[in-house]
Amino acid sequence: MEKPTPYIRADLLRRRYRAEKRFRLYGVVAIFLASAILITLLGAIAFSSIPAFTHTYIGLDFDLQAGDMTENIEDNNWHAILRKALYQQFPEVKTRRDKRMLGKLLSIGAADRLAHKFAANPSFVGQKVQVYLPASDDFDLFIKGAIDRTLPESDRLLSDKQIAWIDKLRAQARVKRQFASHVFLAGDSREPELAGIKGALIGSLLTMFVTLLFSLPIGIMAAIYLQEIAPKNRFTDLIEVNINNLAAVPSIVFGLLGLAVFINFFQLPRSTPLVGGLVLALMTLPVIIIAARAALASVPPSIREAALGVGASRLQVILHHILPLALPGILTGTIIGIARAAGETAPLLMVGMLAFIVDKPANITDKATVLPAQIYIWANNPERAFESLTSAAIIILLVFLLFMNATAIGLRKRYQKRW
Repeated sequence: MEKPTPYIRADLLRRRYRAEKRFRLYGVVAIFLASAILITLLGAIAFSSIPAFTHTYIGLDFDLQAGDMTENIEDNNWHAILRKALYQQFPEVKTRRDKRMLGKLLSIGAADRLAHKFAANPSFVGQKVQVYLPASDDFDLFIKGAIDRTLPESDRLLSDKQIAWIDKLRAQARVKRQFASHVFLAGDSREPELAGIKGALIGSLLTMFVTLLFSLPIGIMAAIYLQEIAPKNRFTDLIEVNINNLAAVPSIVFGLLGLAVFINFFQLPRSTPLVGGLVLALMTLPVIIIAARAALASVPPSIREAALGVGASRLQVILHHILPLALPGILTGTIIGIARAAGETAPLLMVGMLAFIVDKPANITDKATVLPAQIYIWANNPERAFESLTSAAIIILLVFLLFMNATAIGLRKRYQKRW
């Protein structure tokens, strides 16, 4: 057989190097494109969310005397007091129609905010004070430049008179933008200038608590039994195949299961973190079992043999030696599974957690919704101001998920042992 010439070998070597360079270049381009798409997406969401974190407030003068107030400050007719102060600021407004248009510059919740201000500061009674109250969402959008005054009046959310009144307030330095604390401290509302995520965030935390409470111990015990104790036969093989299949089942199927079992059969209360957490626990359980089994299998056999060699029982080997060494992988898989559950909406839709809930839940049996469902509800609202609120809620949810993933990485690095 004729040996290949050095020239042919050198040519093959050059082609191999060129192929490796092209493959490396394809990898760099793929990473660059993925990073560019991700940065563009996150940047667009973050830029869209900026207006939601500030709100416009209107400063009005109040001169309330003690003789005109009831003993309980909050029992006064604050709507009438607010209207009087607003009309005094615009004495030229006479007709009923113009007064209604003027009143629409203030938020529906302005009277409640005024009552809380005076209740928190009783010294305001008897002196002239200026109180800043939330403006309506249309007023706020105009100040933020989202409403173009050059458009015809029929194409704008604000009339020419309302824009003139806004200009007068701005000329008198009675308009200012402040941090929108209600986004974090208030529950849901039909009015975008009053809506917040606190109720949905508490509902998410309660739901995740129930999910973790049920899925973590059951998942770890199932993984220990299948990996360390159960005999290898057709029955355990069938169980392992079904667990792997359940990890790939669409999440809405677990919602249907929860609706049939927890609500229709066990008669648990609908739209509560208890039911939502149980449904998400079913969905998370296969992920935790698979991750825990992989972590247990990664422990070197020499650990088991050494423990058995010094007289430890099977249970002592598992609890005192194998489980502590597998704990980083188990915790990582658990937190990633819980983070995935925290972003789910479809299974919770089936058990009624996609609902308009104003009150903040106090326990796992109160009516509640979750942050992903809140985002879905806001995204379907017609008011334009809900666009920035939706983006803000998405950013908060992403921060929550990134925190959970960072926690998983930190736990792995802290408890991981190198062999």
